[in-house]
Amino acid sequence: MALVGITMLWGASFLITQTGMQYSGPLFFVGVRFLTAGAITLALFLKTMRDVTRRELIAGAAIGLSICLGCGLQSYGLQTITSSQSAFLTALYVPIVPLMQWFVLRKAPHVMTWGGIGLAFMGLMLLAGPGAHHIGPGRGEIATLLGTVAMAAEIILIGRFATQVDSRRVTVVQLLCAGLFSLLFMPLTGEAVPSCTPVWAACAIGLGVASVIIQLTMNWAQKVVSPTRATIIYAGEPVWGGIVGRLAGDSLPSLALLGGAFIIAGVVASEWRPKFASAPGRRSKARSDVAI
Repeated sequence: MALVGITMLWGASFLITQTGMQYSGPLFFVGVRFLTAGAITLALFLKTMRDVTRRELIAGAAIGLSICLGCGLQSYGLQTITSSQSAFLTALYVPIVPLMQWFVLRKAPHVMTWGGIGLAFMGLMLLAGPGAHHIGPGRGEIATLLGTVAMAAEIILIGRFATQVDSRRVTVVQLLCAGLFSLLFMPLTGEAVPSCTPVWAACAIGLGVASVIIQLTMNWAQKVVSPTRATIIYAGEPVWGGIVGRLAGDSLPSLALLGGAFIIAGVVASEWRPKFASAPGRRSKARSDVAI
């Protein structure tokens, strides 16, 4: 339920990001957003930061880098491809995460989880729209695909370290690192520092506060929720984004509504554990336990 809550917050933040990006380049906006979030968490957890460990610094830096690359590359790709094409390529993180979990964490997803992945992926394809599938090997497509891999890596890294670190301390490190990496990459892309306006500042600070809640919740909840199950829940982000956009005056085509239904069905299916889908080994063990 906590992950569903932050997915709703994610969806609501999409409109704020679009507004802020009208006044700033992507890297500077992402940098200020996460540095603001890092400063807030540092102030909240200053005492506990005295006990920060080497593992927490490494984990936080790795997660922060993946956040920076995911947000930055996606924003860079949007300069040359459409938002629907970006949504299509970004949706690939849904099947990428379970494969990475399988190979990196050595944890094969449950058979019903695969069903949920398929439904959620189909839903994201419908949300992207028919024009999203006309893509080629351009720099925008490549950047967006690399950003998608970085987003998948963030989810895997959080799941990998969640039970080994303090959620508060690792959140502080990853938020500060995400902001610092974004600003350090600005000279490489030639992005200039924009002039500060009230609208831009409000968007960046507001999303900074939201990022505190989002990252703290992810680091806490993924102690008990696998990366694959979390990913299926995160797939609901565009559904909430569409709802917020509709309230703001945007229109929702019928395909988008159908896509939202598929994503919700995917979340439900991934949590369903019917008897016929139980692992053979578990059924055999259950029979042995009964016999004993």
